[in-house]
Amino acid sequence: MLKKKKTEAYALGQHISMSADKARRVIDQIRGRSYEETLLILELMPYRACYPIFKLVYSAAANATYNMGSNEVNLLVSKAEVHEGTSRKKFKPRARGRSSPIKRPTCHLTIVMKDISLEDKDIETNSLKKKLEGKNSSGGKWDKK
Repeated sequence: MLKKKKTEAYALGQHISMSADKARRVIDQIRGRSYEETLLILELMPYRACYPIFKLVYSAAANATYNMGSNEVNLLVSKAEVHEGTSRKKFKPRARGRSSPIKRPTCHLTIVMKDISLEDKDIETNSLKKKLEGKNSSGGKWDKK
């Protein structure tokens, strides 16, 4: 039996101090792009959310090269998600002894990198299996598969 090789590596960033909506604005631009193109986009975008996302993409690529032995040229951002985290609550002192609440939102980021070259090898092995299964059967109408 053939052992299925992992084709994906991921990196998680939790409790990042920014709004989930601001992070989604950047994440939507990099989803589905290659690794090199993603780094170029993140360096040139003028948003504050780009730096933590840049660090996560870099980390996910490092995980892919270390765990799977893949080349950075073959990497693709297959999944990029943003979820809302907890809000840090503080109080700001105001006039007459009152206070007003301040909410600092956080978010959780997930970046998944896929190796395209390993995926192509899986497709080739699946097609070889189907060819071998077709040769072993007698070709009758009532053969069970």
